[in-house]
Amino acid sequence: MSHYEERLERDLTAIREQVADMASLVEAAVRNAMHALQTGNVKLASATVLADHPINRSMRRIDRLCHQFIALHLPSAGHLRLLSSVIRANIELERIGDYAVTIAREALQLSTPPSGPLSRELERVGNETQLMLSQSIKAFNGLNPEMAKSTMILEEQMENDLDIIYSGLMANDNRDAVKNLLAMFAVFTQLKRVADQAKNLCEETVFAATGDTKAPKVYNILFIDEDNSCQSQIAAAIARKNFPESGNYTSAGRQPAAELNPAMVEFLDSHGASLADTAKPKPIDMTPLQLTTQHVIVSLQGPVKSYFDQIPFHTTPLEWDVGPAPQSSDAAGVKRLEELYRDTAVLIRDLMEALRGEGAP
Repeated sequence: MSHYEERLERDLTAIREQVADMASLVEAAVRNAMHALQTGNVKLASATVLADHPINRSMRRIDRLCHQFIALHLPSAGHLRLLSSVIRANIELERIGDYAVTIAREALQLSTPPSGPLSRELERVGNETQLMLSQSIKAFNGLNPEMAKSTMILEEQMENDLDIIYSGLMANDNRDAVKNLLAMFAVFTQLKRVADQAKNLCEETVFAATGDTKAPKVYNILFIDEDNSCQSQIAAAIARKNFPESGNYTSAGRQPAAELNPAMVEFLDSHGASLADTAKPKPIDMTPLQLTTQHVIVSLQGPVKSYFDQIPFHTTPLEWDVGPAPQSSDAAGVKRLEELYRDTAVLIRDLMEALRGEGAP
């Protein structure tokens, strides 16, 4: 094998390894989303939503590698066919990741997990879907056409099963209401997918015409606690100090205190994370429309759902158990502030790296 052929095979192997890694992330996302939905695990649902960001970054990385491969090697025949399949599979895996996010967000909206016959059907169809996805990934990674053909048969069987499930839903006394609800949900879902693809088309147009890629997203993050005098203020200050270009950070409390914790203000100042001179405890005072602009809401005290009647569908709620605020400014109080600062800084770093990747600005 020539040096060129070795380089070609090495680059191709690197692309296939990246696809396999991304497929593993997608498979885990679907599995975790379904588990969160079936068990009411809010923390797992939120983690699944955040885990979509690494999937998206993988998709962009694979797309870039494929285009570099084509430009460098000018592949033909089998290699070109494989690259074409990888590019399409890359998009399809990313979309499956998006579907997992939607399932996880639905789990966050439910007051209780599904139960009864619907729960059993959900588990059965969910298991069949995950089996099909797993076998499809194995077939693609191994370029196994026999496994791929046998797996495709499962889709037709599942479609027939879903028709039976839908018929069962229509059989109850409130049949028209259920039918209309399902129809409207399907319409809105398809409209949203059209809008998403239209946005993608616009981004591709800008790239083709100018070479400009999609600008990194800046996230709106709200930190909340009971009185906004300490924990949530520390979190927002750390985020502004360490990740100034990655987000817009605000904090608020259920019942704002009369003033900020004096020891906390002095501590933050000594750590270069000073609060503004006008900073003071603020109430959670947002209209439903304003709340929808928040990408992430982090509670430092208790469940996020205890602060809001309804969490917007596209807002991710997180709950961080960082412990109580210090009650004094003595040595014990300062030690508690140090623990609070350190633990919160680690959580914020993990959050921002999930959202923006390593080296988030």
